[in-house]
Amino acid sequence: MEDKNNKKTIWAWCMFDWANQSYNMVITSTIFPAYYVGITANTVYGKNTVSFFGHKFVNTVLQNYVLAASYLLIVVLLPILTSIADYRGAKKLYLQLFTWLGSLACAGLFFMKEGGPIEFGMICFGLATIGYCGGFVFYNSYLPQIATLDKQNDVSAKGFIYGFAGSIVVQLVCLVGVLFHDTFGITEDMGARISFVIVFLWWIGFAIIPFRILPKGEPNAGSHKFNVLTGGFKELAKVLGKIKEMPLVKRFLPAFFFYSVGVQTIMLVAAEFAAKELHMKDDDLITIILVIQVVAIIGAWLTSLASNKWGNTKALIVLVVFWTITCLCVYFIANQSQFYVAAFAVGLVMGGVQSLSRSTYAKLLPENIPDTASYFSFYDATEKLSIVVGLAVFAYVEDHTSTMRNSALALDVFFVIGLLLLIVLQVAESRKKKEAALNAD
Repeated sequence: MEDKNNKKTIWAWCMFDWANQSYNMVITSTIFPAYYVGITANTVYGKNTVSFFGHKFVNTVLQNYVLAASYLLIVVLLPILTSIADYRGAKKLYLQLFTWLGSLACAGLFFMKEGGPIEFGMICFGLATIGYCGGFVFYNSYLPQIATLDKQNDVSAKGFIYGFAGSIVVQLVCLVGVLFHDTFGITEDMGARISFVIVFLWWIGFAIIPFRILPKGEPNAGSHKFNVLTGGFKELAKVLGKIKEMPLVKRFLPAFFFYSVGVQTIMLVAAEFAAKELHMKDDDLITIILVIQVVAIIGAWLTSLASNKWGNTKALIVLVVFWTITCLCVYFIANQSQFYVAAFAVGLVMGGVQSLSRSTYAKLLPENIPDTASYFSFYDATEKLSIVVGLAVFAYVEDHTSTMRNSALALDVFFVIGLLLLIVLQVAESRKKKEAALNAD
């Protein structure tokens, strides 16, 4: 295995974020949501109503349910797959498999047309989500393997900065076909559909860099003669047992779950909220999301500086307080100007809370552990489960109250609980430091 803090390895790791954030920007945040809402606004089943395998749904409710189902599948599969990957030393192989799945599914969205059946398109939408999330788990697990403890905050932030920057570039490329479709002799819808193919090419094209440079991973099978599945489950049980003996990790994961319910859901449904509640035009919506990405780069950098100075948990507490206030304000947003202010605030803390959460978890783990994928599967499963809960709650409240504003208000409860649990974690960390100081004396 290569030495930690190798510049070429860290660059290759960051390039994976540069590659896969094209999905997050185009498919979950801008062009696909706008395209999907547009082609399902008026169907034979009614306004904003679609049929999915014979069952009628509100269009955005179905989209959120598909996302939630995809994340739930990831939650079930990944702890098993990551333990097998660590057991067999196949971390990079799984990184490649999920990346191919996600990128090819994005290309499949090209065949989703207005007036046609949506089943194939929504299945591709779900598979793209699974590919993105699955690849990210194995990507995250490289952090403690490629960076020393004192560098993990900076490297984690650098990865998100690359991701935000890459997403801006691919978004601008895709917008050329959408906004200037007449120049190319195509319709606006065709411009959107071509953008899904561009995401496929961008995602898999730049992912080749980390595929070639990142280390493969060392198997933990040792002298055992278990088969792949049996060995994977044994590895999973071993890691779970170790996590139960880590008091700070046990406190961090529940806190991470609750505030992630709000963070991840808001990021996924922001475009839907603006389109349905504020009737924002696609051009305005895409512009403000681009601004969010730019601001997120600054936020990730500032958060890295703040956490290095004051500590990770204290910085997370400040960020979650900011998120709590912002989410509460979303309920009262009445016009586009107010949405722009809220979007700017979200962008400022979006990158920071994600990069800092990842590096915080990495720091809480024992140093030089070989089975990083298995450990990070619990982190990523926690995050994905929070998305399942968040999307399900958001869709349920919207479905029963006919407004996304109440859904946003419901998310604020999760932020408050997450904040309280972070405070408990901070107290536990302070107590541990005092005990360590006394023992040293």
